[in-house]
Formats: sequence, structure tokens, C-alpha cells
Amino acid sequence: MLEASLDQLEQIRDRPWQPVPEDLPARYRIGQGGDLVGRIEQDVLPHHGGNVHPRFWGWVQGSGLASDLIAGMAGAVVNANVGGRDHGAVYMERAVIDWTRRRMGMPEGASGVLTTGTSQATVIAFQAARVRALPEVRQTGQGAVRLTAYAGVGVHNATRKALELIGVGAENLRQVPLVDGQMDPAALADMIAADREAGAVPFLLVGTAGSVDLGLFDDLESLADLAVDHGLWLHVDGAFGAWTRIAAEPWRGLSNGIGRADSIALDFHKWMYVGYDCGLVLIADEAAHRAAFAARPAYLEGGERGLAGGDPWFCDYGIDLSRGNRGLKVWCALEMHGEEALAAAITDNCRLAALMADEVEKQPRMALGAAVVSNVCVFTARKDLPAAEQTRLNTAIAQDLQESGEAVFSTTRMGDRVLLRAALTNHRTRDEDITAAIAAVARRAELSDL
Repeated sequence: MLEASLDQLEQIRDRPWQPVPEDLPARYRIGQGGDLVGRIEQDVLPHHGGNVHPRFWGWVQGSGLASDLIAGMAGAVVNANVGGRDHGAVYMERAVIDWTRRRMGMPEGASGVLTTGTSQATVIAFQAARVRALPEVRQTGQGAVRLTAYAGVGVHNATRKALELIGVGAENLRQVPLVDGQMDPAALADMIAADREAGAVPFLLVGTAGSVDLGLFDDLESLADLAVDHGLWLHVDGAFGAWTRIAAEPWRGLSNGIGRADSIALDFHKWMYVGYDCGLVLIADEAAHRAAFAARPAYLEGGERGLAGGDPWFCDYGIDLSRGNRGLKVWCALEMHGEEALAAAITDNCRLAALMADEVEKQPRMALGAAVVSNVCVFTARKDLPAAEQTRLNTAIAQDLQESGEAVFSTTRMGDRVLLRAALTNHRTRDEDITAAIAAVARRAELSDL
């Protein structure tokens, strides 16, 4: 199995995503037994989701690392529950959190907990914000109090879902218009004032570091000032864009001010390339974080020594008591590959997105949907067609290239058009992959004339 796994990594350029065979579900039925390793080689390894391939740029998915294989083997043997108690995995997770805290520029004493991803991290952060606004809410419920939250138009759906889950409700999310890709501070101030006048309690401001559609960044310094002025909790959705903090300039400057946030949600499994799943929430005020989740019944009572020691326990900072050893993957990535190499890959992804934009602009019938800011490039294959025809063609090209194994673009909607979209969070991508993929789009666009 180890040899087959290494072969998979070594030969991944020759193994793109492929459509699932009709009989594959039948092959996965439980109880067939037989040669397990052989079945995995035949029925599992070939049918991956594509994101390990160098020409996969869809949906902001990370590409995975060779270090994940080492972490997976060690993690399986240790089988650690990192909800609490006194053992090595707890200290390793703390080391990962502290390293990230320092890279983000958050204050000494800030807390954090590894999560399934930014979606779960967002729920944890918003609950901490809600408890700060309503200190008795864990006991009494929210009652008739109407909390309101604010985010830029196009904020990730994780924000809406989190507000629904904690009982604030999606209708109490105010989507602030953008000016030059950033939240309009004047419109934001007007919305806050109107809500207060109507008897609501504004409690949360959500800034974006790397928008999902275009890779845009709010002015986080400005938002931090506004949050202080209006008494709001500032949360930054930095699922992938937070990692510009370790990139070279000019991309590092995109996330200036992120360390002033009350909370940050980010993923290691996107732009740090670590295998799924692994996210993180960082919260500047450890006491506020703990107040939102701490609950230790008698059967979880800690001890001054022995296995029940090791306070603080991570179960007091999040939703889960049973927690996997996610820190091991991140630790292995940093120790095996090094921060410098990972930072260089992030920087290179931004350069490659700019290269893709250049290749698009060289094609006389293509056009960018927006300027490239970070690592996302959005474009149309045929600017000369009506919007409906562009939508049809761009959708068909994305599907054709996926099925042929040439490249994976996803799509997004801008105005009345569906456009091709590439999010560069892939450390295996090279210049020639970009040029070949844009050439493949151009060929299919030309065939649309026939």
C-alpha cells in the first residue's frame, strides 16, 4: 500500500480526474472482501477528486502534500483524541496554533482551536461574539433581542450559515455595498446607525481576506478602526487569503491589519496545501473564547497530574469533545517542507494567476471578468458573444476540459454571465500548465464557430 501511494504521488501528473464509472458504486458495497490493497489500487486511487493534479484550479481546493502520508501513518498508530487530557498531540496542536497566531500578528495570549475547516471555525467565532454581546445567552437564550451582523456583498456562504446556526438568522445579515472591491465604510456606518435606531443590537463585522469569487480583500485596517468606533466584534474570513501573511510583497500587503481582528477563520487544507480536513479559528480574547464554550461536567473533571491533567482542554474552546489529531498534519508539513517553501509556493500561485491573466489577454476573443488581485483569475472564452451564449460556452468548456483531463476550471456568475474561474491553490502548477490550459480553452472556443 505504501508503494502504491508513493507511485500515485510520483505519477499524479498522468492521473487527472476522470468521470466515475457506472459500476463503481457496486464495487464499493460492503462485504466483498478479497485483496484489499489490490481493490484500493484499482477502485480508490484512480477515482480521486482531481485536486491533487497540477492543472486543478477549481473551487479553492488545496492540493495535498507528501508529508500528509507520513502524518496519516503516524496519526493512525497514535489514534489521539485531542479534546483534552495530557498527551503529546495536545501540545503539538498548541504549537501549530501559536505559530499561526504569530504569523497572523495576533496578540500574545490569543487562543485558538483546530477545526474541520473555516465553516466550523466561523460558527465558533460568531458564538464567541454573540456571548460577548449577550453574556447570559448560553443560559437564557437570545429571546427577543435582535442582533445584526455586517459583511460585504458576496461574503462566503459560511457567514450566512453560521448566523443561522447560532440563532441570529440570515435576515439579520446586512450585506454592505462594495467600492473598488472593498466594503464601503460610509454605507456600513449608515446601516449600523439605522439598525440601532430600529432597536437592534449590532454585534459583528465580517471582513474578507480573499473573496471566493475574485480573491478580493477588504481594507482590514479600516474595518478594525470601524469595529472599535462602533463596538463591534471584527471577524476576518481568511479561509485562503489569510495566508498572504507569509507571501512576498505585494501580496502580503493585501492582508495588512488582519492581526487586529477579534477572530480569524482560516484553512490549512486550502492555501497551505495540507490534506483535508484542517481549519483553525483564532480568537484574540482567550477569556471570551472560553466563556462561549467551556462546560466541564463531573466525568470530564481535570486533574493536577496524571492523564486528566493538561489544562486547558480544547473541548472548552469549541464544539467537539472527540477531536482528531489535525495538528500532526500541519506540524509535519512545516517540519518536512519548511515555512519558506510553503510561503514561496503561495507567492508563486499569485504570480501564476497573473500569468494566466496575461495569457487570457493575449487571446483576441477572450476577456478577463475582473483584474487579478491575488490568486483568482476569472474570464470568458468569447467576449464577442451575447451573455447567454457566453454562459453556455463557458460552462461547456469547463465540463469538457474536466472530462478530457486537460484542466479543471470551475465557473462563477458575474452579472448576467457565467465565467470560467481558476483559483490557484496548487503547489504543483507550473508555467507550462497555465499556458497549455488557456490554449485548450482557446481551441474549444474556436470550435464553437463550427
